[in-house]
Amino acid sequence: MSPVGRLALKTRFGMTQAARVGWYAAQSAAGRRLAAEVGKTLPPVDPPVIEAPAGVPKRPALLKHVRRLLARDLANVEAGLYPFPRDEPGGLAGLLTRRNLYLKDLPEVVRRRATGAHQEVERDGLARPRYYAQNFHFQTDGWLSDHSAALYETQVETLFLGAAAAMRRQALVPIAEMVRARDQRQLRMLDVATGAGAFLRDVRRAFPRLPVIASDLSEPYLAHARAGRGEPAVAAAAEALPFADGAFDIVTNIYLFHELPPKVRPLVAAELARVLAPEGRLVIVDSLQTGDTPELDGLLELFPQLFHEPYYRSYLTLDMEGVCASVGLELEAAWPAFVSKIFVFRKRMPS
Repeated sequence: MSPVGRLALKTRFGMTQAARVGWYAAQSAAGRRLAAEVGKTLPPVDPPVIEAPAGVPKRPALLKHVRRLLARDLANVEAGLYPFPRDEPGGLAGLLTRRNLYLKDLPEVVRRRATGAHQEVERDGLARPRYYAQNFHFQTDGWLSDHSAALYETQVETLFLGAAAAMRRQALVPIAEMVRARDQRQLRMLDVATGAGAFLRDVRRAFPRLPVIASDLSEPYLAHARAGRGEPAVAAAAEALPFADGAFDIVTNIYLFHELPPKVRPLVAAELARVLAPEGRLVIVDSLQTGDTPELDGLLELFPQLFHEPYYRSYLTLDMEGVCASVGLELEAAWPAFVSKIFVFRKRMPS
């Protein structure tokens, strides 16, 4: 790329991402004002208890980490690891629609937080783990409605000041390295717990010829992720995947392990390893853990006190390397990305 082209890319990236962060920061501020107004009519919420020496980081400190993340994101785009981000389906009209949905639903989230209501999810009669049918994050319908699927990504982006997409994109880096070494058409990828499909959209754009199967336990979320596309998608629990041993060269998993009960995590790790081919890669993006970025430890303590996250605290000290090593997965790399952490594991060849 020429110097002029690089400057144009940096300028365009800086303008679009600054606008995006500004949008979600303003949406977050509007949400806080609305929550405070709604909260006047509800029982008071106990103040959070923070033990981290640095306390809860202020907005300038958070934005500093967002800038670092976006600098890494830009470097990856410049290196050709993935294309220029296109984060907002539907453009400005889509943003406005999702903003209105978010603000309309927020009073219900505030109500659940104030009253401790997190078991309002109606069981639909399908076989699902008991731990799954909860109002995680105090969100409406848990994971089990079209309404929840339409709201989820906006809720996440608002919480993380528009940085969630850039955090997820870090998982494209090890995939790009594999694609550069092999014809992507000959690789097989499984995205486990695909959710509403934001990461799947990034994969489609970056590697359009890579065969991908999506799996999730929520049919509404899977339908949202597919968005009318004909790609295969399977409704399944991550601890009981309906795929053959060694069926995939790449397995990805975004923000699942911190939502799992401690006794389920080793089962999921074993399943991810089972369906991965020898020398294949498992790429996990999940929450930052205690001590990874000490300045943000207070934020990790605050998060489960603000939202219904029943298994989050145990995840903060989970030895992910040890859990995965016990099922034949060797850690190749791990790095922080704002409040997320990326793990890359390789499946060892059988001895």
